[in-house]
Amino acid sequence: MLEVVKSTLTDDAIVGAIFSSIVIIILGIYLRKKNLLGESISKALSDVVLCASLPALAFTSFMKDIDQKQLHEGISILIWGFVVYIGLIFVTKIMYIRMQGEKQDVYRVLTIFGSTTFFGIPIVASIYGDVGAMYANIFNISYRVFLYSYAFIKMSGLKMDRENLKQNVKNVVLNPIVIATFVGLFIWIFQDKMPQVAVQTGDTVQNYAFLRIDKTVPWLFKPLTYLDKLASPLSWLSIGTTLAAVPFKTAVGRKDVWGYSLIKVIVVPIICLAGLMVLINVGLIKVSFVGVAMTVLMMCSPTATVAASYAISFDKEAVFTSECSFLSTFVAVVAMPIFIVALEVMKNMGFIPM
Repeated sequence: MLEVVKSTLTDDAIVGAIFSSIVIIILGIYLRKKNLLGESISKALSDVVLCASLPALAFTSFMKDIDQKQLHEGISILIWGFVVYIGLIFVTKIMYIRMQGEKQDVYRVLTIFGSTTFFGIPIVASIYGDVGAMYANIFNISYRVFLYSYAFIKMSGLKMDRENLKQNVKNVVLNPIVIATFVGLFIWIFQDKMPQVAVQTGDTVQNYAFLRIDKTVPWLFKPLTYLDKLASPLSWLSIGTTLAAVPFKTAVGRKDVWGYSLIKVIVVPIICLAGLMVLINVGLIKVSFVGVAMTVLMMCSPTATVAASYAISFDKEAVFTSECSFLSTFVAVVAMPIFIVALEVMKNMGFIPM
């Protein structure tokens, strides 16, 4: 086992991704503390990531030849995503059964929904490449469905009437990342059925779907590759600037904030890993190591920004929520490298399928 751990910790790709994320987050904290990046610039960074870099990452990750194994796994991950969030709705009810009313609702929503888009996907993409990013975006479809429906209902205390339903459907459908995910997914699945274009590569000529712009219109695809490579560093930089703006001592001194952060970042990913391994071993679902690791890292994400915004907007445990968002991010920065190494060890020891 020590040899497995050693080989994992000396893997340049894994260590490089972990070290890069930590260093750039620390850089963001430093730049904000020195007022080199103000609040307006921090928000602008977040907007660029959410409106340009992450949609580009979502789209480019699907620009690959269709692979039946990956297609079947993608379908499994889509189903698994809905199982995870439906399961967590029931699990958190039991987990926080001693709490009542509004406080229980806040704890449950903050526990179920993590910052998978802003924190999870960049980490997954940096370590597991395009396949990891593709699976993460498929997994995130269920996340957005429940975030804009279940989470909104719980935090607002309102029933989902026609007006609210319309607005939340609009939030899901018109989100740039969702649009890019579905467009990319459509092209990836149906590329063999689309009109084909002959593309010469070296001495060979191969046919590709006309919407496979990575092959048919490479000059149009190139700007998207630059944008998708910005997703991880800009996300980490923005996380650092956000952390720098919150008082550290206040959050660290609260036991309930620590309790929540440990449950969100450590307990929830372990529950999801255990559930997925059971389903794999009984043959109900087929997911490779990348799919398993993606699930764990996505669920290891800290408090979701939208969920925190709901709490603050509807004045439900606003101070507690802000401190949870802050501390859970710090815990996630520490926990994610540990999970990454642990997953690699489990894979090399044969506990997780390749």
